[in-house]
Amino acid sequence: MKGKRQLKIKEILNAMEIETQEDLVDALREAGFNVTQATVSRDIKEMHLIKTPLADGHYKYAVPTEQRFNPEQRLKRALMDQFVGIDYTENLVVLKCTPGTANGLGALLDVLEWDGMMGTICGDDTILVICRTKESSEEFVNEIMSLLG
Repeated sequence: MKGKRQLKIKEILNAMEIETQEDLVDALREAGFNVTQATVSRDIKEMHLIKTPLADGHYKYAVPTEQRFNPEQRLKRALMDQFVGIDYTENLVVLKCTPGTANGLGALLDVLEWDGMMGTICGDDTILVICRTKESSEEFVNEIMSLLG
């Protein structure tokens, strides 16, 4: 849900001039997202949103031109450096990585909130990805392999 909400925030900021967190909460609610001001505040921080000046002296929220946090790009880079192997059975995927890197990779996977992925359990060098169905597991493995090129 977070990933979809943050995509909607980008859309809203590109379409409207949002001056306050309350304005953003209202716009998200109109778009069908049941959010609180605290949730929006966390999203603003995670997305590294900035305030830019308007001609009339007011400010609006904006997405930085160079987005510093793109979870899919960070996951791709991390996989390139840390990936060891992947296998699955039914709705469970086991992703092996270099020692000490499983929690970071797992956190990136959780942020992406891919359809079909329920969550991760991370050890030191192993991530257990729990998917909804066997088909979801296959799709997840294919997505990881495509990120690796």
